[in-house]
Amino acid sequence: MEDTVFKAMIVEEPHKGIFTRRIGERRIGDLPPGEVIIRVHFSSLNYKDALSATGHPGVSRNFPHTPGVDAAGEVAASSTDALSPGDRVIVTGYDLGMGTPGGFGQYIRVPAAWVLKLPPGLSLRESMILGTAGFTAALSVLRLMEAGVRPASGDVLVSGATGGVGSIAVGLLAKAGYRVVAASGKEHEREFLRSLGAAEVISRDELLQGSERPLMKERWAGAVDVVGGTVLAAILKGTRYGGTVTCCGLVGSSELPANVFPFILRGVGLLGIDSVQCPMGPRVTVWNRLADDWKLDTLAGMAVECGLNELEQKIQTMLHGGLRGRTVVNLSD
Repeated sequence: MEDTVFKAMIVEEPHKGIFTRRIGERRIGDLPPGEVIIRVHFSSLNYKDALSATGHPGVSRNFPHTPGVDAAGEVAASSTDALSPGDRVIVTGYDLGMGTPGGFGQYIRVPAAWVLKLPPGLSLRESMILGTAGFTAALSVLRLMEAGVRPASGDVLVSGATGGVGSIAVGLLAKAGYRVVAASGKEHEREFLRSLGAAEVISRDELLQGSERPLMKERWAGAVDVVGGTVLAAILKGTRYGGTVTCCGLVGSSELPANVFPFILRGVGLLGIDSVQCPMGPRVTVWNRLADDWKLDTLAGMAVECGLNELEQKIQTMLHGGLRGRTVVNLSD
């Protein structure tokens, strides 16, 4: 198979700090060592992919490079007994699409330890509507539940609610019976968020109102934050006594201009969510739930689809905050 040629997005650095993107050809023989070769049918576009595609040094450092932190497809070759040609599989996280050529190519070669068999109840395409964003959202919801946040506890806030993680978190929480308040800077997306199950939609300005104070009125029993910065600080200040907030993103800022009062006066918990190095055990548990009792009825309506040739436009739109929900990348010829 080493001479097999396939299409991929190739990011290059012709001059220091100048990055270009094109759809070109690669050979399987160019891929790094690994026990499993996968023919990728679908990938998805995440914010991290957009950063990788534009040369962000915190994501990818070696070029030429193929982004794509998500991939779903069929095993083409395997040197391990655990996986056989034809098995339908998912790979998300680890080093895929960061230092290792990723899902924006029609083939990937990865360690067997990164590969998860597609659970019954999900198609390959559905798994990429979810992708890293859905997996991260589900991990966040699971951690809130484990921390004791129940539907009867009160309102649960989701920030950045029109994005990939946020929109799926809204859907998952609503399906589980929580009263979800969705916060977004996109006023025109209120109906979209309500269609996902949000009971209330507030603007970013509403969320930040009064955040200059050390503490705000207690409102949130729990929250899923993907924004960081002043938004996360405001959420912490407005969380009820004993409430829990999960943190999984930095689309607003990586800084946290907070004080200790929510923690020492209200016992608020702040939990970090990492979907990249998450062990395989919890991965299997979460993906099985996403395919079963957590499978969203709204899944199909949350995504748009594009091919490799349309990916550049989608990346630019994402970087300018113009995308909502999920973008599935179809890798078929």
